Amino acid sequence: MPSITVRNGPEEVHRALRVRAAQHGRSAEAEIRDILERAVKPEKRLHLGDALAALSREAGLSNEDFAIFEDMRDRTPAEPMTFE
Repeated sequence: MPSITVRNGPEEVHRALRVRAAQHGRSAEAEIRDILERAVKPEKRLHLGDALAALSREAGLSNEDFAIFEDMRDRTPAEPMTFE
């Protein structure tokens, strides 16, 4: 597992971290891991697929509507680019 070293942190922050860790019944290191995890992986992350599905439901689109788009889609292969 990777490790991180934080240098030159203010004494007040270190003290507050130790107090917060004690309130949660864990070590300062465990408290830091929890803080970092919550900061970079919030519980309510936006999942693109869920957002698009909700948007289409709000617009009143159905599977039949998307089938029309699929039928109209141009399936001609793209021409390769030329750099001449």
